[in-house]
Amino acid sequence: MGRVGKGVAAILGCMLALFAGLPADAAAAKSSSAREYGDTLPPIGFVEFCQRNPEDCQASGKRRKLAMTEEKWLLVRMVNAFVNGAIAPVTDETLYGTPEYWTLPADAGDCEDLVLMKKKILQSKGLPADALRITVVLDEHGEGHAVLTLVTSGGDFILDNRRNEIRSAAATGYTLLKRQSAADPRKWVSLAPARTLSAVNGTASK
Repeated sequence: MGRVGKGVAAILGCMLALFAGLPADAAAAKSSSAREYGDTLPPIGFVEFCQRNPEDCQASGKRRKLAMTEEKWLLVRMVNAFVNGAIAPVTDETLYGTPEYWTLPADAGDCEDLVLMKKKILQSKGLPADALRITVVLDEHGEGHAVLTLVTSGGDFILDNRRNEIRSAAATGYTLLKRQSAADPRKWVSLAPARTLSAVNGTASK
């Protein structure tokens, strides 16, 4: 997995044993699927990431809603918690001297970097890319934030660097703005009316 780091498989194996006895809250939760309003522009940081890493932005041409099992829920929860604990939260300005730079992190990064890492690990474990969609939201303070949406047959669920719990999109308190298209991850779709998107420029990195 390249920069995801050595020993990830072993660490995840240990976490699997730890999580095995815990209740799968998300597995019992009900959620709804986000409404898509049409095409929109992707974040510039994402565009630049794809230019540097085209292998991570390949189109599948599929539009799947993943059928979840207890084992898949366990994997998703484990990966979310692992990445949240392994990567220290540091802004792009501090790390790279620029407001926005999306990349797979080594040991520090912002919200977009953690999202990229979670998606890469979950894909390597067999989850389809079209069910794992990078998503831009407004948080409860009206600030931009990036999360990973898991699109399932039971609705949309959010992997967030601010908490280890997997919540339904409605339970996060966030306003969904836009996310990757299912058929082509390089294209993005709006999850909010045009007037809401027009008021937001880019994403914050928190």
